[in-house]
Formats: sequence, structure tokens, C-alpha cells
Amino acid sequence: MFLGFVLGDDPALKMVGFGLATAIFIDATIVRMVLVPATMTLIGDANWWMPGWLERLLPTIDIERAAVPQPEPKADVVAAR
Repeated sequence: MFLGFVLGDDPALKMVGFGLATAIFIDATIVRMVLVPATMTLIGDANWWMPGWLERLLPTIDIERAAVPQPEPKADVVAAR
């Protein structure tokens, strides 16, 4: 996307476009494909640690329970209770 600026006539705009394209390429390849997975492997379970104060503030969401549809009670069973 930013390499399109390199085709322009303004040298400053060419440098900015090339610099931004290079930064995005380095971020996408080296950081996100090498450093992040390597760091996650080294840290292990501590990678998913959450401070207690933050855990108390966040809502509890149970994805497995929400995904299973609950059967509707039959009318005669509800009336008998």
C-alpha cells in the first residue's frame, strides 16, 4: 500500500512511503511470525496469567454452556410443579 508513494515525484514522499512499507514488512515477518511465538513458547503458562484485580472486573463468560441449547420444559411437567 505504502509502496505506491515510491512512484511519486516528491523525494520526501518517496522516503516516507518506503520507510512505512519497510516497517510494516519487518513488523509482519520478524515480530509477529518469529518473536511473538518464540516468546509465548518460552513463557509457557505464564503467558495466560491475568492479575486478580482484572479478573474480578471482567465478566465471566462460559462459551461451552452458551453453545449448548437448553431443552424447553414440557407444559405438563411445568404445571405439575
